[in-house]
Amino acid sequence: MSTRGLPTGTVTFLFTDVEGSTRLLQEHGAAYADLLAEHRRVLRDAFAAHSGVEVDTQGDAFFVAFSRAADAVATADEARRALAEGPIRVRMGIHTGEPVVTEEGYVGIDVHRAARIAAAAHGGQVVLSVATRQLVDDASIRDLGEHRLKDLVGAERLYQLGDGEFPPLRSLDATNLPVAASALVGREPELAELVAALSNGTRLVTVTGPGGTGKTRLALQVAAELVGRLRDGVFWVPLGGIADAGLLRAEVAQSVGAPAPDDLLGFLRGKELLLLLDSFEHLLDAAPDVVRFLASSSALHILVTSRAPLRVSGEREFRLEPLPVSDASALFVERARAVGKEFAPDSTVDSICRRLDGLPLAIELAAARTRHLGPEVLLDRLDSALPLLTGGARDAPERQQTLRATIEWSYDLLDSGSRELFAHLAVFAGSFPLAAAEEVCEADLDGVASLVDSSLLKATGDDRFLMLETIREYALERVAEAEAVDLRQRHARFFSALGGQAYERR
Repeated sequence: MSTRGLPTGTVTFLFTDVEGSTRLLQEHGAAYADLLAEHRRVLRDAFAAHSGVEVDTQGDAFFVAFSRAADAVATADEARRALAEGPIRVRMGIHTGEPVVTEEGYVGIDVHRAARIAAAAHGGQVVLSVATRQLVDDASIRDLGEHRLKDLVGAERLYQLGDGEFPPLRSLDATNLPVAASALVGREPELAELVAALSNGTRLVTVTGPGGTGKTRLALQVAAELVGRLRDGVFWVPLGGIADAGLLRAEVAQSVGAPAPDDLLGFLRGKELLLLLDSFEHLLDAAPDVVRFLASSSALHILVTSRAPLRVSGEREFRLEPLPVSDASALFVERARAVGKEFAPDSTVDSICRRLDGLPLAIELAAARTRHLGPEVLLDRLDSALPLLTGGARDAPERQQTLRATIEWSYDLLDSGSRELFAHLAVFAGSFPLAAAEEVCEADLDGVASLVDSSLLKATGDDRFLMLETIREYALERVAEAEAVDLRQRHARFFSALGGQAYERR
């Protein structure tokens, strides 16, 4: 788009969106196109009357910029009144800031904040930020108090234009979700897919993946996106500190405000809400309770994070892969800046992220080391990553304060046979076929599948498996020297024979 004519300096943004567009289309059929065209005409007339510059239009939503906050508010008020008697209800959000103008248009947190404010409003409601309110002298503006918006960082004081009565804003106040210390980096496709799944009929989704993949952080963002869409709220149930599967009901009851664990199913009956059951892998014996929760209400949705799937009816498993290099490098640079180091992504940073398998926890721990080590030195030292990747945030769970601890958490959940197989499979550097695991490590399909389910091994094709290098380093420590010698000899014999067979088939 051309940036010519866009206001610069202090700019006020107005975002508009039609509430319930899918429902309106179903109700009015072909006539909805005419209603939508009339709604656009009304809004564009108001924009033009108050010097608004239309920045973008997507579907039934508008993004408009103004040089003066008063003009943006006057536009919203005029449009709200003109549409008040019609079937189309438009929510509007207004925020003032100092965005950067590039060849692609506006960039910066102020654009994001304005969009979030609009998303929190209801049809027919105009919501303003404190920055806009301070620039407008209008007695009809009402204080709505502080609200946490869906970016999960901080709280925003919001105001309403006019005296209309509306339900509570679609903010994070109908939830116990924690405020994140920093924004989510990457994961846009995963976020969109999970939100769509839980919005379109899927009632149980389990996000699985190795420790340190960022399952909790992604799930919290998914849950935040769903706040305001579910009548009875969104609730986070952290389970990492619970050792007994029999305590699941008590933890859920406490999080949702049920009178007592024994009353939980009755309390959930008929409720429209989302439960985020976080870190479930050590409580798999309680999986049948999850099914009972779902049976209590057809409008209940459950999002689970776990290193292993629940294996219950109706579950959709969503395997979370490590970050691609571009996102991993962006995360590394951002976390390095948090400790006072300024540098841009480059080939060294990319190599660090590849060596760490794109695992967000490992990348964050490595970035913290740039306080004392340059990227080149850090990369050289990553041949032995586990001793280096320590010193996580003091407020993080103990299992997330070092990379070794997060892998150990998964290892400790294995039975003795699986622990032995896990250690033996570390003889393979890179991917390997099932036949190699069977001959070199005396594995069977069930044993290998169990390690895949525990997110300590990754299936990479029809008949191939891979152990991430960071996990393999830990596994190698579990192999006695005598075992290691025997495994290497068997490994050599297997691949020597395989190579001979390939040569004979030439």
